[in-house]
Amino acid sequence: WVLFYFLAGYMADAFTHESTDDAFIAGHIVGVAARVSGQVAIVHVHDNQMVTSNTPVVELDPADLNAAYAQKAAMAEAQSANYQTVLAALELMRAKQATAQASAQESQSAVEAAEAAAQKAAADFTRAQDLRKQSTISAQEFDAAQSAQQQQTANLASARQKAVADKSRVLEAEAQVNATKSAVAMALAQSHAAQKEADAAALNLSYTKILAPGDGRVTRKSVEVGDYLQAGQQILSLVPSAVWVVANFKESQLKNMLPDQPAVVTIDALGGREFKAHVDSIQAGSGAAFSLLPPENASGNFVKVVQRVPVKIVFDEPLPAEKVIGPGLSVSPSVQTGPVALPRWACACLAVVLTIGLAVIVRWYLGRSKAAATV
Repeated sequence: WVLFYFLAGYMADAFTHESTDDAFIAGHIVGVAARVSGQVAIVHVHDNQMVTSNTPVVELDPADLNAAYAQKAAMAEAQSANYQTVLAALELMRAKQATAQASAQESQSAVEAAEAAAQKAAADFTRAQDLRKQSTISAQEFDAAQSAQQQQTANLASARQKAVADKSRVLEAEAQVNATKSAVAMALAQSHAAQKEADAAALNLSYTKILAPGDGRVTRKSVEVGDYLQAGQQILSLVPSAVWVVANFKESQLKNMLPDQPAVVTIDALGGREFKAHVDSIQAGSGAAFSLLPPENASGNFVKVVQRVPVKIVFDEPLPAEKVIGPGLSVSPSVQTGPVALPRWACACLAVVLTIGLAVIVRWYLGRSKAAATV
């Protein structure tokens, strides 16, 4: 019965399943590297330790970067103070510009008043000339009118000169305001640049604490206290708990294989324990086509070699948390490619039927042989 049971199971699997021994566990391997140079002060993790995301794994000596940050922060404060000073100077220049404009307007008003007074004095002097010819006014009155006309003319010239001077002061104040605006823009840009440098220094200071980028198990740890690390130097790797199977099936086994088909994965590291899984995807090309030196079948003699195609198989049930299942471990997947799979109880029933049938045939044969011997 046992022989028939295993024979029935083997025949059922041979017609409805595809399996391979060329398969292994795969997973993401995340490299952790230093982002700044420095000497290692503290190492928080050990080999094969399980860590969670954002957990400190290594700390560098922050003394140098702390000094650099303090210097950049002081420069940023100095540039900010310089910006405030230049901004105050701009307000002062604007006040001077407003004063100059008010003085120019006042001078223009004085020019207009002087022009009116000069016109009146000129008219009075013209009348005085006519009256003097007629001997209507005295010489003293004529001289007074002439003196008033000359004085108003001089006042008008003086007012016009002052207006021109005040207008030039307005133009000078405008130029000073524009120059101060440019200085304000430059000071603001310098303040922003200094602040960005301070932020970059603070960011570099934060990089002295190297954090785990995600959950995973520490592997290939190559850092100890006292080591000097360069920026970009890898110090360890993290292997997340999420793994899958890469099975390299022969191309002749892919005839009926499709995504989402059920599969059973046997893990050697767990003593042949089986886990339910399913086909996730099939690679578009053989493994040899993506190797470092792909084959050139167009050159030389050609010998047909059965190619193997990687198939990704994903587990449907969680793996044992107490066991370490990482990339590279050997497995043996079996994918159900047929529409119906013969269950084990059916194999047992078939084995019982075959055993009974064999027993009947043997008994009949023995009985016939005994009867023939008796005759």
